[in-house]
Amino acid sequence: MSSEPEPPVSADPGDAPVPGTASAQVVAALAALGARLDREHERAAHREAVIDRLHEENQRLRRGELESALAPLRAALYRLHDHARREARRFAEPDPPDAGYAAPLLAALADDVADALARSGVERFTVAAGAPYDVTRHRPVAVETVTDPELAETVRGVLSDGFEQNGRIVRKAEVRVGKLPAPVADRGTDR
Repeated sequence: MSSEPEPPVSADPGDAPVPGTASAQVVAALAALGARLDREHERAAHREAVIDRLHEENQRLRRGELESALAPLRAALYRLHDHARREARRFAEPDPPDAGYAAPLLAALADDVADALARSGVERFTVAAGAPYDVTRHRPVAVETVTDPELAETVRGVLSDGFEQNGRIVRKAEVRVGKLPAPVADRGTDR
């Protein structure tokens, strides 16, 4: 490395390098490199603009797909809402339906909810009392002591249905499970 300072670059045309010399070739190469950098910068800016536009289109499509997926669910919920309101008005009348009508009404509303969920791809599954307990499909929320070994590890009662989507359990059915009483330890007599 030389300790001599480099001569200052001048913008005076009289200081231009002589064509054909090494300094003229360096200046030409630098000018070409500058032009290439300017083109690359323009290309990068164009790529960024394309990426931004594609991202915006992707987000718009996602919103549209979500809205399309929710449309049948909303339609079912509108019907459920109307049904519940209609029945609420009936029960608010001076001569309301018999109280025995409430259980079938609530069951019908639960079926409407299950239908709405089915429109979104989530299917209800039911469990019968007496079915074998299945840890993958059942959530034990209570235990019922049984004395018959045949009833152990079986569903003794169903508290709620389960739901699955594409073969995957999204909510286990809540059940009471039969269990045999724990054996009493023999205490022997030490007297």
